[in-house]
Amino acid sequence: MSQLSIVSPCTGTVVTTHTLIEEQEALARVAKAKEAAATWRRTPLEERIRVVAKFVDAFVADGENVATELATLIGRPLQHCRNEVRGFEERARYLLSIAKESLADKHLPAKEGFTRFIRRDPLGVVLIISAWNYPYLVSVNGVVPALLAGNTVLLKQAPQTLPCADRFSKAFENSGIPPGVFQVLPMDHTVAAAVLKDPRVDHAHFTGSVRGGREVSKTVADKFMGLGLELGGKDPAYVRADADPLHAAENLVDGAMYNSGQSCCGIERIYVHESIYDAFVAEAARVASLYKLGDALDPQTNLGPVVNVAAADNIRAHVDDAVAKGAKLLVNEALFPLAKKGTAYVAPQVLVNVNHGMRIMKEETFGPVVGVMKASVKSDEEAIQLMNDSDFGLTASIWTKDSEAALKIGAELDCGTVFLNRCDYLDPALPWSGVKDSGRGVTLSHLGFDAMTRPKAFHFRH
Repeated sequence: MSQLSIVSPCTGTVVTTHTLIEEQEALARVAKAKEAAATWRRTPLEERIRVVAKFVDAFVADGENVATELATLIGRPLQHCRNEVRGFEERARYLLSIAKESLADKHLPAKEGFTRFIRRDPLGVVLIISAWNYPYLVSVNGVVPALLAGNTVLLKQAPQTLPCADRFSKAFENSGIPPGVFQVLPMDHTVAAAVLKDPRVDHAHFTGSVRGGREVSKTVADKFMGLGLELGGKDPAYVRADADPLHAAENLVDGAMYNSGQSCCGIERIYVHESIYDAFVAEAARVASLYKLGDALDPQTNLGPVVNVAAADNIRAHVDDAVAKGAKLLVNEALFPLAKKGTAYVAPQVLVNVNHGMRIMKEETFGPVVGVMKASVKSDEEAIQLMNDSDFGLTASIWTKDSEAALKIGAELDCGTVFLNRCDYLDPALPWSGVKDSGRGVTLSHLGFDAMTRPKAFHFRH
C-alpha cells in the first residue's frame, strides 16, 4: 500500500495523508460486494430505507466536523461547506421519501386473462466515482438511490477528498448495513481501471472532467455495462431587456463565484441585452469587488482559494488570453492581495469586450471569473445561438419577466436544465442530466432510480 499526501489550497501544506489500496485488495472488495448483492437485493425495501435513513441521521449529526474537514481539504469557506451538509440532507431525505413510489411495480391497464407489470430489478454492484468539488453532494446522488434500489455500492472519492469517503463509512457503521453492501475504494487511476474492467462490476457512475469521462468510457468499452457520466459545463445566462439588471447581476455573480467558480453548473458566460447592459455590468463589477478572499476557516471569508496552484494557473491563463485579445477587466485585483501567482488564490473577476474567439467564453474555466457579452444580443434568436455555441450542455439560465418567452427560449436550448430567474441549484425532485460534452445519464428525481435498476417485464396468461 502507498501513501497519498493531501495539500490544503489554503496553506499550500500537507494536511493529511491517506493510504491507497493495491489492485488485489480492491478486487477483493469487489468480490465481497458481489457476494453481498445476492442478499441485499432480497432485503425488503422498508429495511433498506431504514438502514439508509440511519446513515443520513449519523452523517448529519456529525455535520460540523464534516464541514470543517471539507473546508481544509478544498479551501471552500466553512459557511459554504455547511451548506453542502444541508444539501446532502435535502437530497437524501427526498430520495428516501420517493423510494417506495419509484421502485414499486408498474401495473399496466387490465387485460382480461392477463397480468402485466414492470418491476425494477437492481443492477448488482455499482461503482460511484465522485468529484472533489462537491464530494458529498455528488456522492449522495448515486449512493442513496443505488442502495435503496437493492444494489451494493463501491465509492471512490477523488484524491483531494479521499477522507470524505471515510465519513460515509463512519456514518454507515451504526446503520445496520450488512458487510459488503457499502465499501470505499481509496485507489489510484491504475487500480480504478482494473476495478472498472472487472466483470463483477455491473454499473459505474463517474463525475469529473471530460477527459476523465472519455478515459472511463474507453476502459469499459469491452463490457456491456451501464455508465453514467456527469462531466463539465460552460453554462450560459441570458438577461433579456425586461429583466431587472441589478437583481440579475447580483444573482449571476453569486452563480459564477460560489465555490470559487468550481461548479460544473456555475455561470461562466453571460449575454445581456444592450438596453440594460451598462447597468448590469456596473452592478456585477460592484458585487464582485465586495468578496472577501481568504482562508476557508476565517468566518469573514466568502471566497476561498481554488483547489490547487495548477488550477489557479489555468484560470489566469484564460484571463490573460482574453485580455490579450481585447477583453477588459472590471474588478481591481489590488483589492485582493492574496491573489498572487504561485498560490491557489484567484481574485474574482468580471470581463467585458469578450467574444467566442476567447478561451474564457469557450473552454471550461472552473474559477471565479465570468465573461459578459453585449455584442449582437438584440433578439432571443441571437441569444439562443450564442448560448448553444458550446461543446457543453448542462444548464442555461434565462432572466426575464416573461415566462412564456422563457419557455420558448428554453425549448430551443441544448442543455439538461433550463432555469428562469435563478441558477446554479439542483432540485432533487428534478432529473440532473447533460448533453454533448456535459455527459450522459440521469441522477436525482424518480428517474435517478431508473438509472440504478433494469426493467423486468412480467407477462402472465391465466
